[in-house]
Amino acid sequence: MNITATFDALILADGLFPQRKQIQDLLHTAPVLVACDGATRHLLDIGKMPDWVVGDLDSLSDTLKTRLHDRLFHNPDQETNDLTKAVQFCVARGWRKLLIAGATGLREDHTLGNISLLLEYLPLVQSVQMISDFGVFTPIAQTSVFGSYVGQQISLFALSSQTRLSSQNLKYAIQNQGFRSWWQATLNEATADTFSIELHTPDAGLIVYQVW
Repeated sequence: MNITATFDALILADGLFPQRKQIQDLLHTAPVLVACDGATRHLLDIGKMPDWVVGDLDSLSDTLKTRLHDRLFHNPDQETNDLTKAVQFCVARGWRKLLIAGATGLREDHTLGNISLLLEYLPLVQSVQMISDFGVFTPIAQTSVFGSYVGQQISLFALSSQTRLSSQNLKYAIQNQGFRSWWQATLNEATADTFSIELHTPDAGLIVYQVW
């Protein structure tokens, strides 16, 4: 798995619950496990109790609220989503190396929104990654080197047309290039056990996706 660093807390969102064994193992061994309230029932189904449950708590039954009363953090803010509330909760407690699971799948609008939020989280934390059964998203705001393997499928998502970047060790080389649409830097491939992305406009940021 291409998780770049140790993490302080794992956040489980209420998207497609991970089936990949390595991710379920992380749910059981995370130093701190924070569940968005809608994801709580999935954890309990695999016999795992979250350390904290964060959100507006509207998806929890009264029975669960009673059972988890000492683990609940109620945030009724309707201007943001439960994933962002969980990130803010972690940052406020000094947990600034974050891993997010369960944030993709199911509704596509939630998936796209959650992925794009990674660039908003980046200034708040030391590191953040979003993992699924299929791969890992990593937001960057500066030149970065990634562990990889020959043939690994790589996609890059520049959310701003102002972003310009160059690459090393990717099959389809990029040299100080910008992209006007999300799809234009997708479906690349690593040619070595590492690859690098150089950002020429770091304020714009980039999201790197690696297939497992």
